[in-house]
Amino acid sequence: MTIRLRPQEMEDAERFFEILDNKNFIFFEVMLESVEDERAWLEKSFERKKNNQEHNYTILLDEKIIGGCGIKIRQHRQFIGEIGYFIDEEHWRKGIATEATKRLEKIGFEELGLNRIEVWMHPDNKGSEKVAVKSGYKKEGFMRKCVFNKRKQGYQDALLYAKTKKDYLASQATSSVSKS
Repeated sequence: MTIRLRPQEMEDAERFFEILDNKNFIFFEVMLESVEDERAWLEKSFERKKNNQEHNYTILLDEKIIGGCGIKIRQHRQFIGEIGYFIDEEHWRKGIATEATKRLEKIGFEELGLNRIEVWMHPDNKGSEKVAVKSGYKKEGFMRKCVFNKRKQGYQDALLYAKTKKDYLASQATSSVSKS
């Protein structure tokens, strides 16, 4: 199964909202109530890209939109990025988020010059935790009440996984040796 990433476009808003308007998602930040909210979020995202704060991509399978992913650059520590992704439930557990994560790593470490990439997730999001582990991220902590959830009007816990550029380069060297 081969996916393709391309920069997000305003025309993606309706499909993104359709995917994200799913009660089975366990995530924190993007709580959108309408397609118009999604368009506003995308507009802000385009501005953040101009300022090198965020790099977001649409995930395509057979040229159909099945999700989105991106890297957010920490403004107070510009050598650190945080990746995130969402996949249409129909495509869960097929390795798509893992593949998107690998592609984001390449962009983050090789193109953006990051030294560290983090993945934050809700402790109940076992799927995202599996993606992080499968992608070689190390669990660094359980963060108590560190993320504000607008929909629940309260703070939530999070798990933190991370990979350094050194880890990434070592995994690339191992992968190229095993292919020879």
